[in-house]
Amino acid sequence: MPHALAIPAALSRIEAETPADAEGVEALVMAVFGPGRFAKTAERLREGSHATVGFVVRLDGRVIGSVRLWPVTVGETPALFLGPIAVDAGRRSDGLGAELVQACLDQARTLDVGGVLLVGDAAYFERFGFVGAPEAILPGPVDRRRVLWLATGVDQVSGPVRIG
Repeated sequence: MPHALAIPAALSRIEAETPADAEGVEALVMAVFGPGRFAKTAERLREGSHATVGFVVRLDGRVIGSVRLWPVTVGETPALFLGPIAVDAGRRSDGLGAELVQACLDQARTLDVGGVLLVGDAAYFERFGFVGAPEAILPGPVDRRRVLWLATGVDQVSGPVRIG
């Protein structure tokens, strides 16, 4: 489902993340999630991996929004894991999170994967087409109601989620 930009294009522009953004992305993610993020199961999927693609939003040269897609396999299905989505606290009502998610989904549809997996709030992500995927087995504790799937090539998935 396409989404209109929620703020003027002069203030927001989704761009591909570059190596020069790494420090700004890390600082933003730490500000948004704090050190507690390292205890989350979703972080286990990102450890030791490299993002397939990332997107950022900059304002006055500063990263104010970020999201990444990570390569995973769900059972036998090649997929992408979306997250973390981080938006500067002062910009959270601007719709940047939705724009970043949409950029990831648009990119995922161009790749040879079965779909996109994430751990998140179903009420938020249903508007993008995500559905529950409780059959996906993540490497650690997770609320199965928050495991969501958006098919880009495979309707349903099941099995363990592995990096790569």
